[in-house]
Amino acid sequence: MGSDHTSALVVIDMINTYDHPDAEPLVASVRQALPAVRTAIDTARRSGTDVIYVNDNFGRWRSHHDELVETALRGQYADLVKPVLPDEDSLFVVKARHSIFFQTPLEYLLQQNGIRHIVLCGQVTEQCVLYSALDAHIRHLELTVLQDAVAHIHQDLADAALRMMERNMGARLQHAADLKF
Repeated sequence: MGSDHTSALVVIDMINTYDHPDAEPLVASVRQALPAVRTAIDTARRSGTDVIYVNDNFGRWRSHHDELVETALRGQYADLVKPVLPDEDSLFVVKARHSIFFQTPLEYLLQQNGIRHIVLCGQVTEQCVLYSALDAHIRHLELTVLQDAVAHIHQDLADAALRMMERNMGARLQHAADLKF
């Protein structure tokens, strides 16, 4: 457990093969967000704060953490995965739908570790990040979204999603370089 025992960084869907119809605009956005995601991960690790990867299973129902990582590293966009790989201290939760909470053990993990504040980064701003922020809000978790460390498919929807997270869900929007645990 880290120096801030009530916070965790949650990295959403960054272990990815980008093998889907919206990959082209998403890849371009991930390339822009990647340095900030890396900064957030480094900041959390340096402070000893938990880093929790919550990642889509891509319909591979028998997959586990190592297999998902290996598959992504063999893919066309391994350069987007390598800089943000989980380390030996990272926690890893596999999800099947948009929200990091939907039918995953994440809520239990957060409760067991006494985490009351989550910092979100990853992809996709107007989908998984937005739905996860809403689910965090209804669970009365304190929420920060790193606006420069989230990637989108549609810029206009991402901008609206960030405004919604801030206004409707009480999310604090901040930049990864300003993150402190």
